[in-house]
Amino acid sequence: MDAKQRLRELREQLTVHSHHYYVLDNPQISDGEYDLLFQELLEIEEEHPDWVTVDSPSQRVGGEALDKFEQVEHRIPMLSLENAFSDQDLLDFEDRLLRYLLQDTAPSYMAEPKLDGLAVELVYEDGILVQGSTRGNGKVGENITAQLRTVSSIPLRLLNMAIPRLEVRGEVFMSLDGLEKLNAQRAESGEDLFANPRNAAAGSLRQLDPAITATRPLKFFVYAVADPVATGCKTQQEMFVFLADLGFPVNSHIKFCPDIKSATQRFSELAELRHDLSYEIDGMVVKVDDFALQSRLGAKARAPRWAIACKFPAVQATTTIQKVEFQVGRTGAVTPVAILAPVDVGGVMVSRATLHNGDEIARKDLRIGDTVLVQRAGDVIPEIVKAIVEKRNGSEVIIKLPDSCPVCSHPLQKIETEVVTRCVNPHCSAQRLRALVHFCSKAGLDIEGLGKKSVEQLFERKLIADLPDIFQLKKEDVEHLEGWGTKSAENMVLGITQAKTPSLGRFLAALGIRFVGEVTAALLERTFLSLENFLQVSKADLLEIEGLGEQAANAIIDYLEDPAIQQMFVRFQEAGCIPLVTEQSQEKQLLSDEVLLFTGSLKKLSRSEAKKLVKENGGQVASGITKKLTILVVGEKPGSKLKKAQEKGKKILTEDEFLQLLQG
Repeated sequence: MDAKQRLRELREQLTVHSHHYYVLDNPQISDGEYDLLFQELLEIEEEHPDWVTVDSPSQRVGGEALDKFEQVEHRIPMLSLENAFSDQDLLDFEDRLLRYLLQDTAPSYMAEPKLDGLAVELVYEDGILVQGSTRGNGKVGENITAQLRTVSSIPLRLLNMAIPRLEVRGEVFMSLDGLEKLNAQRAESGEDLFANPRNAAAGSLRQLDPAITATRPLKFFVYAVADPVATGCKTQQEMFVFLADLGFPVNSHIKFCPDIKSATQRFSELAELRHDLSYEIDGMVVKVDDFALQSRLGAKARAPRWAIACKFPAVQATTTIQKVEFQVGRTGAVTPVAILAPVDVGGVMVSRATLHNGDEIARKDLRIGDTVLVQRAGDVIPEIVKAIVEKRNGSEVIIKLPDSCPVCSHPLQKIETEVVTRCVNPHCSAQRLRALVHFCSKAGLDIEGLGKKSVEQLFERKLIADLPDIFQLKKEDVEHLEGWGTKSAENMVLGITQAKTPSLGRFLAALGIRFVGEVTAALLERTFLSLENFLQVSKADLLEIEGLGEQAANAIIDYLEDPAIQQMFVRFQEAGCIPLVTEQSQEKQLLSDEVLLFTGSLKKLSRSEAKKLVKENGGQVASGITKKLTILVVGEKPGSKLKKAQEKGKKILTEDEFLQLLQG
């Protein structure tokens, strides 16, 4: 294919994808894939400048404004930004600046998180918000003044205003929690889900009825003014102080960088910090700090010369569902798992993604053979965002959940109050294996020598079939097996012996009772003080425990009333496994009334050691900033949890102060 033909194809593809992304809020490919196509187009046009046409995507800043809104012409165009994908791209950016300025002295910069939202312009006259609009195509946007007035973080009247007219630019976005709650509401009402926070924000602002926009959890950060000269500020750094004084929200992670090396370092810092933020950022914007230099540098057709967007690796990609497998968990839950054509998502090859349950499959209308948008939730767990139905050709197959267990063939059951389908056969080998793995794992009794692979091997060899069997294992049972030897077998036996007297809380957590994790198990230990007392518990007894709900109470009673479970406890006793109640559970301790959370990098303790110390001293460990949290322990680079805890008036301790607290 010759270059000219490829250029035509790229223009057609990018025009279609821009329409879906900017106008319909329904992307057909990931941001990373779009960037690659756009970069290829720019390279061809740079080699053949006479091929550039006025309708090329390279000449367009954004999508066309929707004609259902009044059109607004920006007095000064809202330009887009060129992209950088590596440290070298940033260094090349500075080289271009210096060549253009004909100087050797490098400028200083401002580094700003690049929010994944919708760019807007706010016009204030005599301190009053009179107009708000989208960026649109950069020259003409959509008048969404009424919708923007509903965003609580956008000031309707400015503080300390002395400028007759001010045109402010910023980003409207939606937090991750806000998106999750909004999608939950839409799922209940049978509406389509938003693929990501950016599309949720754009869709919310494009509601014709401002009352609908008002119900959406939208937020705003300011990042510029159209005409800096009118403000009297000389630098971008001064501008943010000026805007904050007027009452605009300014992102706390904006940082002054004296040189380009500092900017590259800040990019690395933000790449780590992004996982702790309550909202999504897809990169970092680097701007020349000095407005006089910005003015000298000016702009090209679609982007200023004095700024560049450093993009993080894409965390979404498109691929296809090749088939669906069904996994059985230790509680009998049958989980559908999509087997995908392998695809790189944010630097990690993804070939599997959970489909959660049948309701989730139906809501997203997923089928085998579908082209799908996949992402790594929190950049870790792969999940399918949606099917791209426009790419269906009729060969796709509807996904059907099995009627019987894929492992033991026992009929499956679905309780009306639950979304999962379960295998209720207590003898199902898949459940037993996963229960054994959990019992021996760090979340269980943490038995040395019995990791996941070892447990699977012993289960396959029929050396263990149920939890009490673990305490019957002998050295001669395993030392001849592949991967084992005398020393490893002796270590296993020693680990099993040490595990025979666990704390009651740890033992109960290891059993894998539904809804009974470490925190609930610790509550049960402190309440009942012995295994004998626990085995005789009633539902009424359980419901009296603060922090233990009816769901967990029902699960515990169902578990204890099972004859097979009652026999299992007899076998535990016969095998010499006798849980003990720790002294800490019997008396008030240093942290008895405290709920702690750790954030940032600890230097003197591992995170596991820190949590263990909390539990050993009678405290509880939280998973987030909740009402019950009493103490936040911060290490290096604590992230957004610190600010959130401060806002809620929680007690803040350093790692050293935490250790001092434990010393009384």
